[in-house]
Amino acid sequence: MDLIGISINHRTAPVELREALHLNQDEIEKIVPVLKDSVLAEGFVLSTCNRTEIFGLPREELVTIDDIVSSLQSIKKNGNFNNNNFDGFFSCGSVKHLFSVASGIDSMIVGDSQILGQVKEAFEISKSLDFVGPVLKRLFDHTLKVGKRAIKETSIGEGAVTVSYAAVNVIEKIFANLDKKSALVIGAGETGELAAVHLRDKGIGEISIANRTLAKAEKLAKKIKGGIIPFESICDNLQFFDIVISATSANDYILNYDDVKIMMTKRRNTPVCLMDIAVPRDIDPKVNNLENVFYNDIDSLQIIVKQNLKKREKEIPVVNNIIIEEMVHFYGWYNSLEMVPTILSIRDFFENIRQDELRKIKNKVTDEDYLKVEDMTRRMLGRILHNPTKKLKEIAETGESGSEVQTRAMCAKELFGLSNSNGNHYITENNNGEQV
Repeated sequence: MDLIGISINHRTAPVELREALHLNQDEIEKIVPVLKDSVLAEGFVLSTCNRTEIFGLPREELVTIDDIVSSLQSIKKNGNFNNNNFDGFFSCGSVKHLFSVASGIDSMIVGDSQILGQVKEAFEISKSLDFVGPVLKRLFDHTLKVGKRAIKETSIGEGAVTVSYAAVNVIEKIFANLDKKSALVIGAGETGELAAVHLRDKGIGEISIANRTLAKAEKLAKKIKGGIIPFESICDNLQFFDIVISATSANDYILNYDDVKIMMTKRRNTPVCLMDIAVPRDIDPKVNNLENVFYNDIDSLQIIVKQNLKKREKEIPVVNNIIIEEMVHFYGWYNSLEMVPTILSIRDFFENIRQDELRKIKNKVTDEDYLKVEDMTRRMLGRILHNPTKKLKEIAETGESGSEVQTRAMCAKELFGLSNSNGNHYITENNNGEQV
């Protein structure tokens, strides 16, 4: 199969370049017509924070990686990138790459739980833009199947592999019912935002954001449907929160020992969970000596992250086996497309012979006998062609390369004297016994 594609990702380009080439849905809807007009007959576009990829079946044999890159440049004119910033994929390599992406083993964070949904969304956009044909449709089905099998059959997605997610996982172990708890996230940067989103997704009862820049706090609060605490009023409101996650870039402690001690007095020693995921630290580690204060800093959480990452990495060989299995299934189906015309040609060849022989006896037997002969020859032909047809399908479905399947198809045609050029050439006999 001539599937071709490009990928700019976390391995090939820095974040500023990935951002410059990121495509939102409106831009994807603009680039697809460009691709359809000159480069790809069918395909799809995937664009996330860590990758922008374009894959499809070329409209012409001479379509190259550079042609696809040029199409991307026509939409995204910014970005000082070069060819080294792109991975290029062809044929089996393209399929393997798509399966690896969907399974999460090609992600910056191995086992990324979001990527499968992003791949599915990219497929749906392609369908809505009429950019998907039968081959890509089948490929999409297998790609999604790989992702689902990786989740179901392996532990590739289990365990926290970001500090923010690890913090929320620890919080879950401390408090069983998060829907009855309130949380304060201090800091609206990337780490704080991830923590806030994870808390929201875990069903936290109430959540508020505090940040030095009010606009950033408002933006994040809107995203997670939470509240806002003025940064200068944090200590005055601490007692109202069961969970505090701090992730700022401050040079000094935001919460010192006395602040937390006063908070615990106001809470009457009701347990509180403090997660300090900032560097340098935002919370004085001495608070860990206070009764009913569950404190973790970034070092303790990093240990959890590394342990979980090792567990995930051990699952990569298992996921690769799933990828190979699904590649065999996909190529078995695809190769069968090469064999179908051959099977039809052979069946037509024998059907022509049958009809020719039936014409010779039509006026020599009664109508009743003719129907019996017609039925008998039809059943006989079915039995004669059953095993050859079955064998040809098995050859196509073994996962052999397309060239090998084509070679076997040509041999089968040559065996029966069928043409491989313009249509089928049948060898039969006329009424004088001459071959025609």
